[in-house]
Amino acid sequence: MITNLTHLNEDGEANMVDISAKGVVHREAIASGKIFLSKKTIELVKTNMLKKGDVIATARIAAINGAKKTSELIPLCHNILINKIDVSFSIEENYINITSKTICDAKTGIEMEAITAVSVAAITIYDMCKAVDKNMEISEIKLIKKTKGKRQV
Repeated sequence: MITNLTHLNEDGEANMVDISAKGVVHREAIASGKIFLSKKTIELVKTNMLKKGDVIATARIAAINGAKKTSELIPLCHNILINKIDVSFSIEENYINITSKTICDAKTGIEMEAITAVSVAAITIYDMCKAVDKNMEISEIKLIKKTKGKRQV
């Protein structure tokens, strides 16, 4: 049996990692992803002409909500207090790049929240644009960077 997987107990069963002995540390994570859209759809997003409303503003709020609910979506993920969630969008010729930065002071990392924020933003854009674009593609969702600073007292 594989024994170096942290989310399995000694019997190989799914198990939440015990972080009670760990100290609180300042942590940050950055994730990104892309959603590819037709040039026509990109123009509709840029000019805010989609019938469902402001795509970018809605995706930003959805991303923040998604990050805050990460531990409810991912079964073995710890719930942590989030200090800050930034979500930014760069509209390119045929895709929208989504970047999230999450910050916390906690016993465990915040990278899952950053990845969840990007994922939820992308599927929100998809949902808002699906009536006009049947060929959208979500791709390249990944963790760019995670850091942890000094232990807090």
